[in-house]
Amino acid sequence: MKEKLHVYYTSDLHSHFENWPQIVGYFREKKKIHDQKGEDYWLLDNGDHVDRFHPITEGLMGKGNVDLLNQAGYSVATLGNNEGITLAKEDLHKLYDEADFQVVCANLECLESPAPEWLKPYHILHSSQGTKVAVIGLTAPFQAFYQKLGWDVHSPYDWLDKLLPEVKEKADIVVLLSHLGINEDEEIARRYNGIDLIIGGHTHHLFQNGEHVEGTLLTAAGKHGTHLGEVLLEWDHKAGEITRKEAYAVPTEQMRKDDQVTEYLRQIRGEAVRRLETPVAYLEEAMHIAWFQDSPLMSRLTEQLRTWTSSDIAMLNAGVLLDHLPAGDITYEDVHRICPHPMNPCKVELRGDELLEVIRAAHTKKLTEIRLKGFGFRGEVIGRMVFAGIDIERRQDEDGEERVVQVLYNGRPVEYDQTYTFATADTFTFGRFFPEIAYAETKQYFMPELLRDLLKKELK
Repeated sequence: MKEKLHVYYTSDLHSHFENWPQIVGYFREKKKIHDQKGEDYWLLDNGDHVDRFHPITEGLMGKGNVDLLNQAGYSVATLGNNEGITLAKEDLHKLYDEADFQVVCANLECLESPAPEWLKPYHILHSSQGTKVAVIGLTAPFQAFYQKLGWDVHSPYDWLDKLLPEVKEKADIVVLLSHLGINEDEEIARRYNGIDLIIGGHTHHLFQNGEHVEGTLLTAAGKHGTHLGEVLLEWDHKAGEITRKEAYAVPTEQMRKDDQVTEYLRQIRGEAVRRLETPVAYLEEAMHIAWFQDSPLMSRLTEQLRTWTSSDIAMLNAGVLLDHLPAGDITYEDVHRICPHPMNPCKVELRGDELLEVIRAAHTKKLTEIRLKGFGFRGEVIGRMVFAGIDIERRQDEDGEERVVQVLYNGRPVEYDQTYTFATADTFTFGRFFPEIAYAETKQYFMPELLRDLLKKELK
């Protein structure tokens, strides 16, 4: 006897709820078909469903996301880095208290108190015909961030070494919810036998029809709900093996929206916005922003970052502020609207020669015009780099490029061999933008504070 098992999944939604009504609508239509045929199906989420850029997520601190997963009928979910390191420890600890689904994340550990009851390394699903499907969860090991929040995150390979023999004894089929990224997924498929399906995410890659690596089927559905994942597994009870594996990334743009879900999103958005309407400040005059030139609000935020982190120098990109602030009462909703990024303050140590290289790179048009997506940034372009704690003499060349002529700290030229403390957004400790910051030996991340918390403090 052969049994068809259907797995549907989402990954890296990042609170892009504009696509959620059609995703759930599609799932509900598929459920009707499978119920009529007597086939088993499960809905899984592969993490980063939560993203604090959206007012629903910020106002309800992720609980609205969990409600949406409950309503859609999800069975299992894992944690992405946006659930894991953008929420305060206590908020993450209680995030899934009301979840109707099982949360699995094998390599996450709570350091300072007992782990929440909802957190398990894996969960076994049972089909109506007795087939056992184990779902393991793993998340990206951002150790420096998790430890600041009272959690510990371990090597996914160490946990797979430990768990796989146990899981394979208990289950017929093994599924890995991997919020690790494409390179890790491919390495896991090469290194381990017995993982039948890897649902991938974190790097926002998309496999239109799945990829096969060493007998493991890899699937991924991109980001922001532009696609959903659909997997068919056929289990042969007599042979005791999978005889068919198929995976698809299904585009959601043309799908019909579920009106009930659309209405519920409207309701919880209203509730979230009401919670964000906490008064923060009163402005006598409007404060305007500009992405490619200095503005008073951006300068004040950068100085606040320098002071708050007790640093010699601070740098932020003007693109971090997305809109103006009007005159009159300013609420936390206004602060969130103009600075929605889940970006933390960070402090590094740089030698004078490294500092000068960062400053020179920061003044290039190529960098300021980059249309950045990811690394916590939720804006459009990086914009002009704004500094506090130093005086920079510049000149503009005929090609329109700004050249740094001289940099003064406390009225004296920066000394090549002196060490300076330098505050910026954690975004610039990743990636290719400033190698001197990314590879700095001494880094201090400030958590759970986000840049908008400093903006709120400055506005007060």
